[in-house]
Amino acid sequence: MLADKGSQKWIQRLVNDHSELLNSAIRDSLNLDEDEKITWVSPKAEDNYLEYRGRAFLDKLDIKLEKYPLRDFWPRSGPRWDGLGKSSSGKIFLVEAKSHIPELISSLKATNEASKTKILSSLEETKKRFGVKSTYDWTTPFYQYANRLAHIHLLRKNDVPAFLINIHFLNDLEMKGPQSADEWSGAIRLLHRCLGLRENLLESLVVDIFVDVTSLER
Repeated sequence: MLADKGSQKWIQRLVNDHSELLNSAIRDSLNLDEDEKITWVSPKAEDNYLEYRGRAFLDKLDIKLEKYPLRDFWPRSGPRWDGLGKSSSGKIFLVEAKSHIPELISSLKATNEASKTKILSSLEETKKRFGVKSTYDWTTPFYQYANRLAHIHLLRKNDVPAFLINIHFLNDLEMKGPQSADEWSGAIRLLHRCLGLRENLLESLVVDIFVDVTSLER
């Protein structure tokens, strides 16, 4: 569905109307060749701007997890991705978009004990991947970021070259969002400290991109 405000509105515009702006930023961040083509499969206007989650996001990207299945790692209702893309060399881009700092805050809401147990186990496994002590709580207040990292970890375990692309929009005044990359960067550093993450261990897997919404106005 077409969104009328916030990060959902801006990611729809970015992917559908200004994709080369996003593609260029990704190429620069990951030092990709200029001729590496990036194709976005979500959220697309011709697909009613659908966002995909669970097994559906893998199917949309034509990914098969043959070594470590998603069902063994996460409950059926997994993260809903703001955007999904892939490059001509096979790289996979999973997008999270934010237009104001409070969007970073979330907590684990699973009520089913079996689901909660599976999630906690996978978060602990992901902590080890990123050299994080088990004493750090990844269920609050930045649970969403943690579970996105967990899915990148799962794809990488399956030899899928996946990257988490965090898009931070600037000047979304309607949502009282940051007006500079420095404001976002301060919040990101705090998030990393709270999760026990060292930025040098994220650099090869996580990309932070800052996009001014005034460049996306029709």
